[in-house]
Amino acid sequence: MFEDKYSFTQDQNRRFAKMNLTRLVFTNSRFEGVNTTLPQTQTIIDGLGVDGVPIDDINVIVQLKRAWQYIINEDRPVSLRVMKNINSVVAKMDSLAPGELRNGSGFVATLRGDFVPPDVDEQAEEKYLQELLENKDKSATEKSIELMYHLMRNQIFWDGNKRTATLIANKYMIDNGAGLINIPLDYWDEWNKLISDYYYDNDMSKIKEWTYKVGIQGIDSYRNISQDRENFVNLTKRKSKER
Repeated sequence: MFEDKYSFTQDQNRRFAKMNLTRLVFTNSRFEGVNTTLPQTQTIIDGLGVDGVPIDDINVIVQLKRAWQYIINEDRPVSLRVMKNINSVVAKMDSLAPGELRNGSGFVATLRGDFVPPDVDEQAEEKYLQELLENKDKSATEKSIELMYHLMRNQIFWDGNKRTATLIANKYMIDNGAGLINIPLDYWDEWNKLISDYYYDNDMSKIKEWTYKVGIQGIDSYRNISQDRENFVNLTKRKSKER
């Protein structure tokens, strides 16, 4: 039911992520209420300031850029250690303890009110991750979606949990050539309702199926990459020149 929609090589998926870096950061920054335009986001990624954009918003964008660069280039497989590394980047300016697991109470604001996540059990998280990734009955895409929403709900870090969850899920997608997970902003209101319901009901089925339908991105004409390798390389070069 949740078969991989795309079949890139890891290198091709990395290049696809690089080509879309600005748009990925642009979308992910919405988790922190950043409302820059796409051109403004590009300018900040290029290392320039933008009049009227608060320094806190600029920091969110810069750290997201660095985190995306990290997961694109990181050769080590998905692990709790890699998650901590991601969080240490995205939450560098937000958290009092970036990269460290939460050892106290926390909450996350939702459309249904403040949700209080369960206490963090590091061994349980390690076991969950191992069992999920070793499950041969699930595709890389299904595992990535489940991992992302599990981490969002459990709030295992002090801050930056949605960003960290999205990035580690996308690292697994990239490592397995399955494309990217990125919720289009046109669907943001619907996503917010679904994630709020999931937090309170602890039923992932609706948001999982919805994300599979609208949030998995790739290049449709390159589902069979082995037959179209040359065209993909040419497209990558052309996009690089345009930027």
